[in-house]
Amino acid sequence: MTVDSGYADIFGPQVPRTGDGDQTATFALASAAYRDNLVADIKKADNDWHQTTVNEGRKWAKIFRPNLGEAFSRAVVDRMLGPGRKPLIQSFGSEPQVVVEHCLAANNIRKDRDRLLSLVMVLCGVLFLPGLFVWLLIFTLRTIIARRDDKQAGTFATVLLVAAGALAVIFLIRTPFSGFWLWYARACVVMPVVGWFWAKQICERTAKDLRGRWDSLLAGSSVGAKVPEAVPSSPGETAAEQLRQSLAKLSAEQQSNSVFYAGPKGILGMGTRWGSWQLAEDLVPADADREIHPFRSWDVVRSIHDQLRMLERNTLNTGGFPKASVRHWIVTPIAENAKAVSRPEGTDVEAFQIKSHAIQDICNKQQFGSGDRHYLGVQWVLWDGQLVITMLITVTVLHQTLRIEVTGHALGPVNGLFHQKPEAPTKEVAKSLKPWETRKVKLPLVNSDEVVRLAVRAPISWYPPLLNWLGGTIALPEPFGLRHAWADQPWRHRFMADDALRAATPVLRVVHSAAIKVLKENGVDTDKFGNRSAFLSTAVQDPTPRKADVYDA
Repeated sequence: MTVDSGYADIFGPQVPRTGDGDQTATFALASAAYRDNLVADIKKADNDWHQTTVNEGRKWAKIFRPNLGEAFSRAVVDRMLGPGRKPLIQSFGSEPQVVVEHCLAANNIRKDRDRLLSLVMVLCGVLFLPGLFVWLLIFTLRTIIARRDDKQAGTFATVLLVAAGALAVIFLIRTPFSGFWLWYARACVVMPVVGWFWAKQICERTAKDLRGRWDSLLAGSSVGAKVPEAVPSSPGETAAEQLRQSLAKLSAEQQSNSVFYAGPKGILGMGTRWGSWQLAEDLVPADADREIHPFRSWDVVRSIHDQLRMLERNTLNTGGFPKASVRHWIVTPIAENAKAVSRPEGTDVEAFQIKSHAIQDICNKQQFGSGDRHYLGVQWVLWDGQLVITMLITVTVLHQTLRIEVTGHALGPVNGLFHQKPEAPTKEVAKSLKPWETRKVKLPLVNSDEVVRLAVRAPISWYPPLLNWLGGTIALPEPFGLRHAWADQPWRHRFMADDALRAATPVLRVVHSAAIKVLKENGVDTDKFGNRSAFLSTAVQDPTPRKADVYDA
C-alpha cells in the first residue's frame, strides 16, 4: 500500500487509519497484540492446514506463563523482524507491517508497566524478601485450591486467605523479635501487601489502555501504533536503524511476485485451489497452404493480461467488478509439510521482485519438468480484506498442443477469535432481598492472581529468553504468513462463496477470447478452440467448489 492522505503521522513508521477500507483483517490480527485471553486460546484459530504450537514452559513455573497478547506480540516480532529470519509468506488482504507495528507498540506499553512493577518489587519485595516468599506461597496455594473442580474449592481458597491475614495481624501484634528485627519483621508482613495494592493500580491502568486499543481496532475508530524506536534521531542509533530496515524489508517481501505451491494446501497466502478449467487443442493452420506464424506463450499471456485489466468496465450501468490487481507470478513447488521456503536469488531478482525478462523466460521455456512455473493472476481483495479471490492463468505449448488453464483460489476470513471484542469481567450473585434472583456484578479488570503474576514476571522481563524458558511461548505455523495462518474457508459464508464462484465465468471468457484473438492473428484454426471454450463456459457455471488439488488416484 502506498502512503497517501489516508495515513496518520505518528512517532514511528506511518500506518493507515482504522477507518480506511480493506483493513478489517489487518486490524483483527493486530488486536491480538493487546489481548489478555489465555494463551491456549490461539489454538481455537487453527485451520486444517496450519497449526500453532503452545509451549507451556516449566510445569513448576506456571506463574510465569504469558497471556495471549504477550505471547503473540513477542512471537510475531521475533519471527518477522528477528535477525536472520526465514522468508515469509505474503499476507494478501492485509498489511503485515501494520500488525507488526501494533505488536511493537503493545510490547512498549508492557515494558513501561514492567519497569514500574520492577521498582515496586524492589522497594516492597526484594528488600523484604522473607515476607515476599511467605505471601507468594500463600497466593500459590490459594490459586492451586481455587482451580480444583470441587465446588467448595473457592470457599477453601477464601478461608485460606482470611486465615493468612488473621495470622499476619497476630504476628504484627505479638512479634517474637525486638529492636531492629522487630520493625523489620513487621515491615516484611506489611510492605508486600502495600506493594500489591500499588502494583494493582499500575496493572489496572495498563489493562485499560490495552483493552481500549483492542476495542478501538475492532470498532473502526482511529488508533495508531506508536513505535518511536523505529525512527533514528541520530546516525549513531544502530538499533533504530536496524529496526527501520527490518520493517522496510518486511514491506518489500510483502510485494514479492514469488509464491509457493504446497500441494493440497494450495498456493500459500492465496488459499486452496477450488476449481480448474482447461482448454487444450491442437495448433492447426487456418489455411492449409500457409504455416502458422511463429509466436510464444508470452504473446498469448500478454494479450490476456491486457484484457484482464479491462474487467472493471461494465456493459450495463450496474454493479460489476471493482478494480483488480493483475500481476505475473512465479510459482515455486514445495512439499506439502515443508517447514520453510527459499526465495529465488541472483541477478534476476531485485528487492524480492523477479525481473521482467526472467518472467518471460520462465513463461516460454519452463513448461515441463522441474523448475518454477509462470502464472498470470487476477486478484480481488473483498469484504474489507476478509476475502481474497485469485484466478490464475497459465499457458503451455507441448508439441502441437496449446493448453490454457484457469484455476480459482480463495482465502477466507480471519478466524472469529480475532474479532472477539473485550468484555468486562463479571459474575452473577444472588440479590440480597430476592435470593432466588441473580444480578451481574462488575469485577476489576485485573484480579489478585493476575497482579501477582505480572509483578513476579516483571523483574525478569528484560531478559526474554529466560522468561520464555520459564513461562513458555507460542510457535507460529511454518511457513509463516500472518494472513493465511489463521484464515477460515470462505464456503461457510454464503455471500463470500457466491463472490468466489461468480468471478470464475467472466475471467474464463475474457481469457479465452483474448487467447483466440492471438491465435487468429497468427494463422491458427480456432474452430476447435471456440467449441471447447463454449463448452467450458457452460461447465464453469457449475456452482459447486471442489478440492481441485486433491487427486483421487
